[in-house]
Amino acid sequence: MTSAPLWITEKEATAVLSLTDAMDALERTLLMEGEGKAKNMTKAHLMVAENDAMHALGASVEGAGLCGFKTWINVRGKSETIVSLFSQEDGSLRAIIEATALGQLRTAAMTGVGTRRLASSGAQDMTIIGTGKQAIPQIGACNIARPLKTLRIFSRDPKNRESLVEQVKNQFDCEVINSSSLEEATEGAPLLTLVTNSTQPFLKSAMLEQGAHINAMGAIVPARVEFTQDVFSRCAVVAVDNTDNVKNLSAEFRSYFANSPQKWANVWTIGKIISEGVTRPPNADLTLFKAMGMGISDLAMAIEIYKRVSGSDAVHLAPERLKVPPRLM
Repeated sequence: MTSAPLWITEKEATAVLSLTDAMDALERTLLMEGEGKAKNMTKAHLMVAENDAMHALGASVEGAGLCGFKTWINVRGKSETIVSLFSQEDGSLRAIIEATALGQLRTAAMTGVGTRRLASSGAQDMTIIGTGKQAIPQIGACNIARPLKTLRIFSRDPKNRESLVEQVKNQFDCEVINSSSLEEATEGAPLLTLVTNSTQPFLKSAMLEQGAHINAMGAIVPARVEFTQDVFSRCAVVAVDNTDNVKNLSAEFRSYFANSPQKWANVWTIGKIISEGVTRPPNADLTLFKAMGMGISDLAMAIEIYKRVSGSDAVHLAPERLKVPPRLM
């Protein structure tokens, strides 16, 4: 193999990895994390404006021989993310992956895995709150985990709702409902996914029917919040992707656990849920899965893409690294 790193484009990444593939790759890597065979770097972020932030994630996966970082800056909802993969054998740069689609796959796959493990087996009526670029992948992942019969869509902007309704109708075989209010969207829903940039909590316990599962995917910095504190007390299982990241960055969790730090012992990581075979408890009132994003999930996608692209004749090569001493004068 050439010592030059690969440059893997969005087109190449999406061509070799489907959402179903992504969910399977993520489950395999999360199992390794639950067994202590993969390590996660605590997420770093810096707010660069009131609701804009720069982010860095990293991880290593034992046995893959690779570690790496995902970095990006989100400005007014737009970003151009990259993942850099390095060899753990000699420290060389092995690949740079254009990772906007990878990030959407990772976030959606995480939701799919959480839904597969914690939602009721009969949950075929889904509500999605939020109509941004993550909405379609989130719906796709839930549809893989629990094939949907009905989808209810809500956001504050009617035009965005209408646009998402049309996209869903073109891609999925389920009834689609354009909900005119949050209450209408959530009434009786057994499966809810939140994927917004909200800075005020909007989902309240009183809106949720017994038996519901909530995927809280949108509020990934402390300035954002999606659900109220009264949701926690009803949850039979509270799960997160990474405890340290949630402790550092989730406004909902930081507020709820501030006065009772010992309650963190009852919070499961999704890796432990997979490695210990945990599923939804019988007669559970609510279950909650909160994902902030973590390096292990991005590395799971990146390593799988790297493996699949490496053998291609059409692969792009970045310039080979030539080390040159710095100029001192």
